[in-house]
Amino acid sequence: MPERAIDVLDKSKGKPVLIKLKNGEEIRGVLRAFDLHLNLWIEDAESQKDEKRIKLGSLLVRGDTVVYVSPVE
Repeated sequence: MPERAIDVLDKSKGKPVLIKLKNGEEIRGVLRAFDLHLNLWIEDAESQKDEKRIKLGSLLVRGDTVVYVSPVE
């Protein structure tokens, strides 16, 4: 049986993820927790947009701004 997307996300807790937002920004960081609305708690987060990198620390990303979340190897 193929894994559901929510199962893949659950296995990614404590690991680095890449988040693409609707405004074109990308955020990389360690996934700590999430809920069914895809609100994401990220630590050691870095934002990247237009070749600029900004360290953000810990943050909560609202699920309605997320295009996708991908585990990073």
